[in-house]
Parts: sequence; structure tokens; C-alpha cells
Amino acid sequence: TDGADTEAALSEEEADAQGRERVLDGVEDDLTTQDIEPGARTEDGEWLSALMARAEALVGSKKDPKLKRLIEHLKELTDAGFQPVVFCRYIATAHYVAEQLRGVFKDHTIAAVTGEFAPSEREVAVEAMGESEQRILVATDCLSEGINLQNLFTAVVHYDLSWNPTRHEQREGRVDRFGQKAPEVRSTMLFGQDNPVDGAVLQVILRKAESIKKELGVLVPMPDDEGKLTQALVGAVLLRKGSSPNKVPQLGLDFGDPEQAIDTAWTSARDKASKNRTLFAQRRLKPEDVLPEWQRTLAVLGGEDDVERFVKRAAQQLGAPLEEVSKAGGKHWKLHADSLPAAVRERMEGENLSGTVRIDFHQPAAQRAQFIHRTHPLVTTLADYLLERALDEANSDEGSALEIVARAGAIFTGAVTTKTIVVLTRLRHQLTVTHRGQSRLLLCEETQAIGFATGAEDSPMGDADARALMAAEPLRNMPPPLKQQHIQRALDQLPALDEQLEALARSRAQQLLEDHRRVREAAGARGEYRGTPSLPVDIMGVYVLIPA
Repeated sequence: TDGADTEAALSEEEADAQGRERVLDGVEDDLTTQDIEPGARTEDGEWLSALMARAEALVGSKKDPKLKRLIEHLKELTDAGFQPVVFCRYIATAHYVAEQLRGVFKDHTIAAVTGEFAPSEREVAVEAMGESEQRILVATDCLSEGINLQNLFTAVVHYDLSWNPTRHEQREGRVDRFGQKAPEVRSTMLFGQDNPVDGAVLQVILRKAESIKKELGVLVPMPDDEGKLTQALVGAVLLRKGSSPNKVPQLGLDFGDPEQAIDTAWTSARDKASKNRTLFAQRRLKPEDVLPEWQRTLAVLGGEDDVERFVKRAAQQLGAPLEEVSKAGGKHWKLHADSLPAAVRERMEGENLSGTVRIDFHQPAAQRAQFIHRTHPLVTTLADYLLERALDEANSDEGSALEIVARAGAIFTGAVTTKTIVVLTRLRHQLTVTHRGQSRLLLCEETQAIGFATGAEDSPMGDADARALMAAEPLRNMPPPLKQQHIQRALDQLPALDEQLEALARSRAQQLLEDHRRVREAAGARGEYRGTPSLPVDIMGVYVLIPA
């Protein structure tokens, strides 16, 4: 029996510790599931029933002062054009608040998203709200991690204050983050003036955390050994009757004044964090040093404008031109994926891209729109499909194939005054890095366009000018036999251009070597570097421009 009693006592202690951790918002909580209401002692049924009756008598905005103030504040936010998220601590609170708000904000879509949903279901529920122009989301802390809300919401309301200041930062960080398009994001904490618990949380914990954050620029977690300081503070608030919410009372505990104990421990943590930031401080990189490298990288890989041009032209060629959506906050685009070829639709469905997809090519993206970057599944899907069509000889005899994508072409255009051939090349370079007698070979690839105007083949135009000509619009149709004739003559002329193409490859290999050496030296790396082009140059496309 002694063993059984010990096991029962341990189980009770573990349950007590787990309950404290959950109620006091301990750092070990799993925010995606820990929004379930704590259990209760059923032997105190009569006392609990009395409390429940008092709570039920407060249901509704007319009797619930906290809910009434929330509604007033949400009206202020929505009238100013904000889309708010209301964070509650528990599932029951979230459902109660959402139900009450639906009766007031009839023109808004209101949803409660809690830990009852699986993570994927939460994401779907949030995305579904994007179909509404006016929306209010009520959520628990299950959404304060993992799901970004910046595309749909612009304000955060803390309906329930948390003992853990990190929770507040996590909540706000879902909305106020990179990609938020709104010029202003608001955050509000509802605070009961006659609520001693709110007073303790706001004055002792949250304001102290904010003060340290303003001083150091980072949030320093509250140092609380197994929650003992917070427990002392709770005891001081709840067990001393008649206390003022603006002054946390003292209680005869081992900690002395809990407010002073928290302040002392936190100040010590702040000083330690400050020393660490000084000890591990790094030399700041100057923007003027980094910018040239970033621009070179962008030129090789492609930036936002390149992605926009590619997707628009690809969608147009594949029968699904983008639909422009213009609003006061800017513009974005709609892609009607159902109009794309079946092979493309099938691949896109595998990436959860189907039906009508709202897209934006610039950060921050428009609300309800996906930001389409260079490695986005939409870009890779379109690029893979078009590349396969261009290289598939089985499609070379299909008229539709050449209309979609072609490695050779000829047009009449006003972009040139003399016949010009633009050659799209793929350059491959071998970069050898030698350090301490050990050599490592790297293969580097890039595409470069080069233009040759008739009579000026010895002075070819560079990549930027040549690429601009590749985007030239035809002024009138060219008969197919004439087009074929111009293309064949250009292909026959390629061997005479080998010298210029090889010179381009050597020049780019030297530039690559210099860029690599400069970056490695800036990083303090040592070694020897050698760059050589892989010849002959690969010809990816030949395009002939004839003056109109």
C-alpha cells in the first residue's frame, strides 16, 4: 500500500505541475494544442455551480463589460479599414466571442479557429476567409505559431492577456511580419481596470518585457524557475482581498515581494543578455559592399520583374491570360488554372494550385494573393513544361508547339533598324578551388544573350540589350516560308560567330572568377582559384529581327 500511495501522490504532483504550466502559460506549452480549458475538482460541485451561474448571467454584450468593450474597439478598427484577429486563451472563450460578434458584425465573415482543428484544417479555415472583403478572425494561441496571417489581417487584439510575454510577441508576429502590405498594423490589449490579475500581468510582466525590449531591441524571456515567481505573484493577487489592480500586493512568501523578485530576476537576465550581445557582436556589413554582389546575383538568377514577365507570357501562350485585379491598395492578378493544358493542370494540382489563383509578383503581396517568386511551384511548373515542349523533337512538326515556345524564330519589328540576330547561349564554367593542396571542382552555369547586327558582327551587343530585343513585339505577320528562310540563314551564319561566342564565354568565366575571389576574400577564406570556360558554347535559341 505504501507503494500505491507514493505513486498516487506523484501522479497528483505531476497533474498539479501540468495544470500550473498550462494555466500560467508556461514556456513548455505546445501552442498548437494547449488551448483546452483546465479541469476542475468535481467534489466542489456546489461551489462551481454557483460560479457558473454567475458567469452565465454575464453572457452577452449588454451584461459582459469586457465583450462590450471589445465590440466597441472592433467597430473602431473595422471603420478605419483594419482586418482584426482576436486572440483568446481558451477554446470555449473563442467560440463564445465569435458567436457574440456574429450577432453584431453581420456584414463580416467571422470564424473561430482553435486547437480543435488539425493544423491543415486551421490553414484551410483561415484561407477561406480571404474570399470575404470584411473579416474578423477569433483564434486561440494555436495560430500564434506556424500560420502566417499577414496577407489577410492588419490588427491584433489580445482579448485574454498571457502571463508569458512571449505569447504576445508570437501573436503579433503572425500579422506584423515581412510581407504585410498595410502601412500600419495595430495591436491592442484589453485590460480590466478592476481586475487584479490583469493588473499583475500588465504592470509586472508585460510592461517590464516591453521596457527591456525597447532598451535592447530584443525580447528577453522572463526568468521564472519552474514558474515559482509567477505562482507567487498569482497567490499575492488572489489571496489578498481588497487589493488595488494598480499595485500588486505583498504576501508573506519565501520570495518576499513577488513583484520585486520578478523585477530583480528580470533585470539580471537583461544585464546578462546585454553583455552577450556585446561579446558576440559582429562587424556590420555595409550596404554599399553587399549591393553590387546582390545585383550580380539577381542578374543571373532573375528578379521580380523577370518572374512577372515570364509567368504573364507563359500563361498567355498556354491559353490562360492573367486577369488584372485593381483595387485601392494596389493591383494583383488572377490565374484561371482551368484554362491551362491538362498536363500543366495536373502538375499544378499536385502543388495545391487549382481553380482561380490570386497571385502577385511583388512584395509585400496583395491581400489574399500568393507571392510568386523565382522558385514558386507555379514558376517551376510552367518552366518545366515549356522546356520539355521546346526540347521534344516529337512536337517539332506540330504547329501548336511552335506557337507556344520555340528555340528559333523570326519577326518584323520596329525595335531594330537593321537585320539583327539574337543568340541565347548557355555558358558552363569550371571553377577550381585549391586549399592546402586539396582541389575542388565546381561547375557553374548561366544563360547569356548576345546580339549581332548586320555589318557590325565584330561589335556584338551585350546581354541586357540583347534580352530587350527578345521581348520585341512583331508589327506584322511574316509568311512561314520567309520565316523559315531567315531562320536557316541565321543558323548557317553561326559557325562564323564562334570567335565572338568563345570570347563571351572567356569573359564571363573571368568575371565569375573575380566575383568568387572577391566574396571569398571578404569572408576571410584562403586558397587559390581558377576559372575556365567549357567550350564550345551551347546554343539554346536563335532569333532573327527584321526591320518592319
